Amino acid sequence: MEKKTVVVGMSGGVDSSVAALLLKEQGYNVLGLYMLNWEEEDINGACTAENDFVDVQRVCSLLDIPYYSVNFAKEYQDRVFKYFLEEYKAGRTPNPDVLCNREIKFGPFRQYALSLGADYIATGHYCGVDHNKDGHHYLTKVKDQNKDQTYFLNQVREEQLKEVLFPLSSLDKSEVRAIAEKHGLATAKKKDSTGICFIGERNFRQFLQTYLPAQNGKILTLEGEEVGEHIGLMYYTIGQRKGLDLGGKKGESGRWFVVKKDMQNNVLFVSHGDESPLYSKACTAEKCNWIGYIPPSTPFECTAKFRYRQQEQKVLVTLDGDTARVEFKEKQRAVTEGQYAVFYDSTRCLGGGVITKVEY
Repeated sequence: MEKKTVVVGMSGGVDSSVAALLLKEQGYNVLGLYMLNWEEEDINGACTAENDFVDVQRVCSLLDIPYYSVNFAKEYQDRVFKYFLEEYKAGRTPNPDVLCNREIKFGPFRQYALSLGADYIATGHYCGVDHNKDGHHYLTKVKDQNKDQTYFLNQVREEQLKEVLFPLSSLDKSEVRAIAEKHGLATAKKKDSTGICFIGERNFRQFLQTYLPAQNGKILTLEGEEVGEHIGLMYYTIGQRKGLDLGGKKGESGRWFVVKKDMQNNVLFVSHGDESPLYSKACTAEKCNWIGYIPPSTPFECTAKFRYRQQEQKVLVTLDGDTARVEFKEKQRAVTEGQYAVFYDSTRCLGGGVITKVEY
């Protein structure tokens, strides 16, 4: 039988490198595809993405697989970065990684890969996919719950998963690095990328200032006492403790943290010591996307996460079209507008929606 062709999204990191390796070992015809989604030069005039592409070249050469590069910078600007800036301007805290997956990795990337003759596309995500005989495609949780990335794929549409493979679904991170070292991959000890999706690590305040003008304003307690001045509401998120420059205002008996933002009056509200103002009982999630799951018309129970690094929490979900009211079995700390409520059952990520309102 003719070998099936898989195009692997290669980032220059260890995860996608091992994904390509495993697929080749499984007998697929593997092609590597590197996406350039953010064009920027460093102080020496060099493209900051060049080092990643060099690592892609090294890995693909060692594996003896062809590799390509494609530029999706315009698509990223139009579909992800514009939204990112609009959300910060509105005082919310967006999660660009979620949109990166739907609008880039499983959008233009998928279409480009299919145009190269791919039978499947693959990435180095720690996710599983179940191409069920019932005709549905389900996003499933994986072995390494500390690395499970289904949260970031909650907005991927079911049809976008049709030709997808996730080779790392049965591995944990230490096993992936061990495989990379055993096979002499150049990325074996490369540090995981962090920061903004495709943009990377940088001084976040300086970065935002490049695109959005900041306006100083008052910092008030919930009782209305003025305790300081903020440097722009977009730089703060609910529950934030660091960077408030309010140390010593009330001695050593507790810490200050952000409670809410008043965009209309440009006021940052903080509390000290007592964290009860951070705990909410419910939230509203809009533009809910369901992945192979048909939710009932009546309220239903499941579990949910409201940020990536969180244990699943029991919730009751009531739907009105693509909007969900999510009632928490136990009050939740620092649920934040702009982030995602992501729904689960015992084995699957059911989907999710963007949080637009929090009830206290």
